[in-house]
Amino acid sequence: MEWYRFISHGRVQHVFYRKFVSQALMREGFNGYVRNLDDGTVETVVFIVDEENDLPKVLKILEEGSPMSEVEKIDYEIVDGIEMETDGFEIRY
Repeated sequence: MEWYRFISHGRVQHVFYRKFVSQALMREGFNGYVRNLDDGTVETVVFIVDEENDLPKVLKILEEGSPMSEVEKIDYEIVDGIEMETDGFEIRY
């Protein structure tokens, strides 16, 4: 059980990517958040319980994106020190 930080590259801002990702991950029962970064990428932080099953699900959602998005690449890493005040998945601004 760990927090993962994903960075989505490509055409991912101003194309409803965050909304798509937050709704899809919420439907799947994940906790975390998604937000735009100043460099044009999107950061998604997700709590993954079962790496073998959950990591591929998250990557598929991030790669699919919204109909108008064009995801070129996704980088990810395990991160420490994430504190969520609420359960669920949220869009941060």
